[in-house]
Amino acid sequence: MKIVIPVMGVLVSFLFFSFIKNQNNDKMLLRHVVLFKFKEDTPPDKTKELENAFRALPGKISLIKKFEWGTNSSPENLSQGFTHCFFVTFSSDADRDAYLVHPAHKEFGKLLKPILDKVLVLDYWANN
Repeated sequence: MKIVIPVMGVLVSFLFFSFIKNQNNDKMLLRHVVLFKFKEDTPPDKTKELENAFRALPGKISLIKKFEWGTNSSPENLSQGFTHCFFVTFSSDADRDAYLVHPAHKEFGKLLKPILDKVLVLDYWANN
């Protein structure tokens, strides 16, 4: 339970930011939030390779409506080792579901698996 509470704080921040950013948009959007914690011995060039591979997905999967990403910069020291956040937007559950089984996404998963310690995924419908 101690681990879940700080991570949930990070996710609540993302939810709030999404709400503020989209409050003038009448169309609901499906947000797919992905947080990565890499193995401690992961070299920086491998994390850079992974960043580039994830950033390439919108060019390979047209179902992605919007894509954002970044690395942790919080001074709160509550990240629990999660360093990377990827924020992928879809128009529907069906688009998200097709993304999850898309060959480009599957190939990305193969790159990720050897260096991944933990992943946290949360999907939600952004409400106005």
